[in-house]
Amino acid sequence: MQKEGDEGVKFGEFMVQLKKGVPHVLLLAGEERYYIDRALEAVLAQLFPDGGQQDSLTKLTGDVDSDQLVGLLETVPFLIPKNVVIVEDTTLFRAAKKSTEKEEAEEAEIADSTKHGKGAKAKSSADKKLERLQKELLAMPDFSYAIFIMGEKPDKRKKLTKTVEKAGLVLEAEPVRAWNINDWLQGKLQSLNKDLDRDAYEYFLNAVSMMQQISLSYLDSEFDKIALFSKARRITKKELIEVFAGLPEVSVFALMDAISAKDAKKALVLLTRQLADGTYFTVLLVLLARHVRQLWQVRLLMADGVRGKALAKPLGLHPFIAEKLGRSAARFSDAQLRQSFLDIADADYMMKTGGGGNELLEHIVIELCA
Repeated sequence: MQKEGDEGVKFGEFMVQLKKGVPHVLLLAGEERYYIDRALEAVLAQLFPDGGQQDSLTKLTGDVDSDQLVGLLETVPFLIPKNVVIVEDTTLFRAAKKSTEKEEAEEAEIADSTKHGKGAKAKSSADKKLERLQKELLAMPDFSYAIFIMGEKPDKRKKLTKTVEKAGLVLEAEPVRAWNINDWLQGKLQSLNKDLDRDAYEYFLNAVSMMQQISLSYLDSEFDKIALFSKARRITKKELIEVFAGLPEVSVFALMDAISAKDAKKALVLLTRQLADGTYFTVLLVLLARHVRQLWQVRLLMADGVRGKALAKPLGLHPFIAEKLGRSAARFSDAQLRQSFLDIADADYMMKTGGGGNELLEHIVIELCA
């Protein structure tokens, strides 16, 4: 149980606290669905160690009437040990939308009428329903559990959110980015009783930094496959390459490394290989644009005195990768990167209008490595 006023806990801390026992009230909230799904699985596994929980689950979605929810929580289960109510995509903890001028005028009119005794009954009725739900959550029956799920951050200013923090446990499922992937990685490796050698770790960080969007579900399943077929405790770079080689945005990072090092010969060989392997022109162009943009952003940050590992957070990259990118950016000038951006835009237009082909990519690579 969290102390009153505490914020929600991250996934690792949530799982630790869950081992002490499942609270009767839970709020699983945030953008990272992977963590929410894993947390829900762990909760149900602990509530129903022998399985068979489906008969005890009541699932609701979206807007839920508070009194209906209270009634469900107070219902004594028949021939089953527990009464578990799951409210998916709940709006109970959502921040109120900013009012328009018209809505504000209407609210002012309601407030004025309330002062004169009009509309007070309707207003107090809604408040009383919410108060009944809050009291229920603070004094839950021993046989009932309420699990609220939402795909966004809850509004911590709401009384109901504070009630859940006081009565139970709140999971903050924040999306994982390249710069904070370590917590997930270490937890996953520990669960598999595996670790990465140095080259494999560096490769993994590079691979993740190239992903437009990190899918923990994908990474989770791929590491499970590696663990299934790898007998050694230590996962090698070769094994990771086999996993990620099929993703164009990952397999192409060797090309970006060659460009960063201004190694024109190696970069052109890798570009030719990518095209021969079937990587689309547009995919390569998008990744080139992203790399140039990152190098330019790094130069701007470094001009403001941001250097080394401090580059990680503003760029959304792992500190190791950000530091490496900082060293690479020093090899380029602002004018060169600006011109490359214009070349990329021209290549995009010419490709779409049939005015050029792979030679446009070669020109960009050569100019970047100049």
